[in-house]
Amino acid sequence: MTGRLFLHVLSLQARKLMSYRTNFWLSAVVTFVVELALAWFLWSAIFRETGRSVIASFTLSAMVYYYVAAILLGKLVKGPERELDVSQEIYDGSLTRYLLYPTNYFGFKYAQQLGQMVPSVVELAVFGVVAIVVLPAPEGLDVSTASVAMAAVSVAVSNLLHYLLVFPIESVAFWADNVWALNVMYRFVSQMLGGLLLPLNLFPEWAHPLVDALPFKYLYYVPAMTLLGNVPPVEWARGIAISLVWCGVAALAGHLVWRRGTRQYTGVGI
Repeated sequence: MTGRLFLHVLSLQARKLMSYRTNFWLSAVVTFVVELALAWFLWSAIFRETGRSVIASFTLSAMVYYYVAAILLGKLVKGPERELDVSQEIYDGSLTRYLLYPTNYFGFKYAQQLGQMVPSVVELAVFGVVAIVVLPAPEGLDVSTASVAMAAVSVAVSNLLHYLLVFPIESVAFWADNVWALNVMYRFVSQMLGGLLLPLNLFPEWAHPLVDALPFKYLYYVPAMTLLGNVPPVEWARGIAISLVWCGVAALAGHLVWRRGTRQYTGVGI
C-alpha cells in the first residue's frame, strides 16, 4: 500500500466522521461531561466516606486529572465504539471487493482506523484546555514538553497495539456469524486491566505482576500517567519496548488467523 493511498484513506475517513458537525460536537460534549461527572461524584464520595486525603497516591484533584487524561487519550487509542467492521465485511461478503483491490487490506483498515482518530485529536485539544482552566490543578502535576512528547509516542504505539489486538478477534468471523460478544469481552477486559475504568494503583499487590505481564496496561494507563509526568523516561522506554513486543505477537496471531480464514472464505455473504 503506497503512502499516498494510505493518507488518502485516512483523510477520507476523517472527513466522513466530521461531516455531521452538530452530531459530532453534541455527542462529544455529552459523553465527556457524563464520564467526567461520574468520576468526580464517585471519587468525591469515596474520599469523603473514607475520610482520607490520599488514596493509592492520588488526591481527589489528581484522581480527576487522571480520568481526564485517560478518557481523552483513550479515545485516541480505541476510537469509536464501532470497531474495524472486518467481521461485518466477512459476514456480508463485501470483503471480496477488498481482496480484489491492488492494495493491502490490513493497511487499508489501519488507515481507516487512524482516520477515525482525527476527531479525537480535536476533542483532546478542546476538552483538555477546558479541564485545565476549570479544574484545580493537583500538587505535583508535572506536565511538560517532554511528558507531552512521550505521551504522544505512547498513544501512537498504543493505538497500533489496540488495532493489532482487535484484528484477530474480528477475523474470527470467518468461522462465527457474530463476534459481538468477543468484542464486548475484549473491551471490558482491556478497559479494566488497562486502567481506563480504575487506576491500576488501586489493584492489590498480588495482581500487579499479572497486569504488568499483559498488554492492556500500555493502552490507557501508561499514556495517561506519562502525560501527567508520573512516568520516568527509563520506565517509559521500557513500556514502549514491551508494547512493541506485544504488537509483534498480536500481528503474528492476526496474520495466522487471517491466512487460515481467507483459505476457506467463499464470499457468499447474506
